[in-house]
Amino acid sequence: MHSLIASPFLEQHVLVRPGSRGGALLPGVRYEELRALGAAEPAPAWLADAVREQWEDMDVTGRPTGDFLLVRRPSTWGYGKASWEVNLGCNYQCKHCYLGLKVNSGMPWEDKRRCLDVMAEAGVLFLQVTGGEPTVDRDFMRAYRYAWDLGMMITVSTNGSLLWRRNLLDLFKECPPYRVTVSMYGATKGSYDELTQREGAWDQFVQGMNAARHARLPLRMSIVVTEDNGREEQAMVDRCQSWGVEYEVFTNMTPTIYGGGEVLTAQSKEHLRLRKTFTGCNAGHTFFHMDPHGLVSICKIGRDDQISLPHEGIQGLARLGTIADRLMLRTGGCSGCALSGSCRVCRPLAKHYQEAKAPLAAYCRHGQKKAG
Repeated sequence: MHSLIASPFLEQHVLVRPGSRGGALLPGVRYEELRALGAAEPAPAWLADAVREQWEDMDVTGRPTGDFLLVRRPSTWGYGKASWEVNLGCNYQCKHCYLGLKVNSGMPWEDKRRCLDVMAEAGVLFLQVTGGEPTVDRDFMRAYRYAWDLGMMITVSTNGSLLWRRNLLDLFKECPPYRVTVSMYGATKGSYDELTQREGAWDQFVQGMNAARHARLPLRMSIVVTEDNGREEQAMVDRCQSWGVEYEVFTNMTPTIYGGGEVLTAQSKEHLRLRKTFTGCNAGHTFFHMDPHGLVSICKIGRDDQISLPHEGIQGLARLGTIADRLMLRTGGCSGCALSGSCRVCRPLAKHYQEAKAPLAAYCRHGQKKAG
């Protein structure tokens, strides 16, 4: 079982360690040297030095390379990252959720495995596994292990409610995740249970967080601020700081992936913050998103013209870049906009807001000018 991964990543080569945020760049000649090594050959001195410099608690001097190192093969496809909704099902019914209906559905295991193989072939090194709530999916554990064995650095996005389960903790100990990102929906039982619309959700969250912190999982908190818990924003920040866990605060709600505006009522107007100017992204070119049925899109927001990975295989990804370029064009009332150069949302997200008939100020600078 590997504890280090040498892999191409976009136009570079990297040395990374599951469970660790650190890493090192590898010159191309060093990467090729590692590719040529036999499993029984000892680690080169330069590799032992690089590992020791990056991770003081790890020494590979003289060890057979195959005992600790997985060398990923090059890919001509150029995808370094991907996200995957394992299942839309969830044990919460959060008022703000952009996924809309929580439907337990997805692919059979053989299709999931095929899709993960395609991702690896496409070059995906960093994989975000999400949902719904991914840990409730019947295939989560073996899908996670399979992706890990393929040499992916895995982020699990979860509500944390099941992190106390021994089978999950054992899995994460044996196959360390790159990161576990936990959504936080309140600082008290009343607000937390109200937003999630599930009695007892707060108790499970606390139980899960206590277990995750005790297991020293690489945690990061996503603090979600809404109408129900807005008064507790600082209390949520304080709790994360007392735990010693890094965090990010999210205040802007988005419509559902179907263009529904019902979730926007959870928005706390008092806490609404201006987004940063959108300067473009490589959605569809260096990363992609896959839904529970293996349908690939440029990202979680821009889901038009999806590609079926189980049916089309890796060749289907050849169309993704063209789809991305088309979806980013300013259309549907945004074409010819004099403010488009300083717009704060991408075109696919603006389209969702328009379909939801959201107030202009929620996504467009024209609305913000009028409000001001």
